[in-house]
Amino acid sequence: MRGLTGAGPSEARGSTQAVITAAVVLAALALFVAACGTEGTGARDEGPAHASAVAGAVASPAPSPTDRYRHVDAVALLKKDPAVSATVKRDLKPCDGDDYPVDASYGDLTGGPVDDIVVNVLTCGDWIGLGSYVYREEGGTFKNVFKNEESPVVADIEQGVLTLTKQVYKKGDPVSNPSSEDVIPYTWKAGRFVQGRVVHNEYGSGVGGEAKTAPEDN
Repeated sequence: MRGLTGAGPSEARGSTQAVITAAVVLAALALFVAACGTEGTGARDEGPAHASAVAGAVASPAPSPTDRYRHVDAVALLKKDPAVSATVKRDLKPCDGDDYPVDASYGDLTGGPVDDIVVNVLTCGDWIGLGSYVYREEGGTFKNVFKNEESPVVADIEQGVLTLTKQVYKKGDPVSNPSSEDVIPYTWKAGRFVQGRVVHNEYGSGVGGEAKTAPEDN
């Protein structure tokens, strides 16, 4: 006769399996709860961003530089400019059709809000410089801040410096072959252009001759 407080082999095995099954269920439930806790969107989400998130991010484009260039009708500017002499205006005529002997260069010479304009007036036949002018934007309009009408003369912008080139002729020199030139730099200081040191270039007389450079004292 089986005792009331004891358990047989089959009952012991059943009890052991029940305990193991319960332990497995509890372990699985604990893992599930832990997994749910790490997938939320609350303050517990930490650590480096996923590679997919980094790959999907688009960098903001760098701001583009301010466009300083502003095209201006150089011929109209010259015609209405009282600083341009009557002599130059009289020669300011088209060479062919509507093609005026005028060239314009844009660049920063005075530190204004937009690029300054260097304008040269030339002759139609020989392209000799009759006058050179610089216009600076002030209050929405371009104003004359420099002029040189000592022909032959041509102005240009070289590394932010106004450079004036005046060809020098000796007696008997043809128009196409001056003997030398003076190169005069101007820089913008205290609201006006200030002349720098003059460089005098003498052209060689032989074929392939090199110009001889000699600075001049002001």
